[in-house]
Amino acid sequence: MSGTEVVAAYHDLWQVERSFRMTKSDLRARPVFHRSRQSLEAHLTVVFAALRVAPYVQDATGVSIKKLVRTLRPLRSVTIRINGHAFTAEPTISMEAREVLDQLPSINAPGH
Repeated sequence: MSGTEVVAAYHDLWQVERSFRMTKSDLRARPVFHRSRQSLEAHLTVVFAALRVAPYVQDATGVSIKKLVRTLRPLRSVTIRINGHAFTAEPTISMEAREVLDQLPSINAPGH
C-alpha cells in the first residue's frame, strides 16, 4: 500500500471507531440481548439509521448529538386507554427544544 492508501485506511477506521463511540455514549445503544432475530434486526436498523441521520441533524442544528439527545429525549407522548377512552399526554416543549426543532428543515421540503 502507498502512504496515501494507509492514511486513507486509518481515516476510515477512525470514522468507524467514532461511530461506535457515538452509539455507545451519545445514543446509548448499549448491548441488548434479544430473544428473536426480528427484534435484533429492528434494534440494529434503529442504531444504523441514527448513525446515518446524526451528521445531517448535527449540521442542520449546529448542536452536538449528545446535547440533541439530552434536549429532545423528554419529548415523548403517551396514550392511555381507560374503560374504552383514550387519553393522550403530550410533552411540554422547552424553549431549548423548540429552538433545536425549528432549526431542522421540514421533511416535506422540496428535495427531501
